Amino acid sequence: MVKSADAERYRVNLQGEVDSAAVYGALASAEPDPTVAEVYRKLASVESAHAQFWRGHLLRGGASAPDLTPSFRARTLAWLARRFGPSFILPTIAAAEARDVDAYDNQPEAVAGGLPTDERSHALVVEAAASTGKGLLGPEIAMLEGRHRGGGGNSLRAAVLGANDGLVSNLSLVMGVAGAATSAHTILLTGVAGLVAGSCSMAMGEWLSVNSARELNQRQIAIEAEELARSPEEEKEELVLIYQAKGLPEAQAKALADRLLGDKATALDTLAREELGIDPQSLGGSAWAAATASFFLFAFGAVFPVAPYLFLAGWPAVFASVALSGVVLAGIGAGTSLFTGRSLLFSATRQVLIGYAAAAVTFGVGRLIGSTLLGGG
Repeated sequence: MVKSADAERYRVNLQGEVDSAAVYGALASAEPDPTVAEVYRKLASVESAHAQFWRGHLLRGGASAPDLTPSFRARTLAWLARRFGPSFILPTIAAAEARDVDAYDNQPEAVAGGLPTDERSHALVVEAAASTGKGLLGPEIAMLEGRHRGGGGNSLRAAVLGANDGLVSNLSLVMGVAGAATSAHTILLTGVAGLVAGSCSMAMGEWLSVNSARELNQRQIAIEAEELARSPEEEKEELVLIYQAKGLPEAQAKALADRLLGDKATALDTLAREELGIDPQSLGGSAWAAATASFFLFAFGAVFPVAPYLFLAGWPAVFASVALSGVVLAGIGAGTSLFTGRSLLFSATRQVLIGYAAAAVTFGVGRLIGSTLLGGG
């Protein structure tokens, strides 16, 4: 009879494999490239086999082995992949695979079954797929990655945090003015002004950031073109060293460099990608698309704290604003759980507490300043 602790561990592993199989299956169905889609199907098949592995351990140990369904997180990621394309969630999947790559190393059953090797292989495959950026959901959200980059940064993360910026900042602004005991009309005007000003500021900052990056990339490519024309042999040597560093033998690296540098356009494109890490086709994406996405993401979050003041006044409006913002903060927290791997409840609760803490501070400051001004008047 299997120990209860081991049975629980088996069930956790089983759920994880069921989730992975569902997500890879969704990636396969959403991937337009049949070759890449076949890779995802094979990954899903392996994860399904892993699920059967753990189900078998439960049954042989006399424990129950339920037919688990994918978790909320897995179903959400699968929906996002089908709706927006695989690249929208690939960085999230890559980060999760990298985080869990050694999860089976200390589990003797998994080691005996060869599961750690499979997981490491999966992590490498997904990392390679995520690094290409192919099929990425246009510049509308993808270009925001620079502003919200971090471990596992991606379009999904940028979208969630962009909306969070607008919500928390405008909630704090509205609560600060409400704390000063001003009229509902003034609070509404302030909230709308904060929404518009914040959205414009974010959009302008994003436009400048992306446009500056594009100009820098263009300048670097121009310098590379000059160096290629002036010293082609030196550029060839640099390319050979790059390919050797990636694991190619020297002879193969030289042959590949010779073939790629045989055409000037191909040579410059290759050097830009391999030496500079720049995609000459996109140059970092459209500054206008990034600015537009930044504007609307911030505005989307900022509208919730101020919306109740369109219909209510006084304390009912304050309570409604706090309640509505709390619901949306919880939703944003749930969204962050998709790329952090933390539980949905923990992420939602943490997000609500952080947002409410910021609102409480500004409400208190507004209360203090309002009392001082009224007392002085």
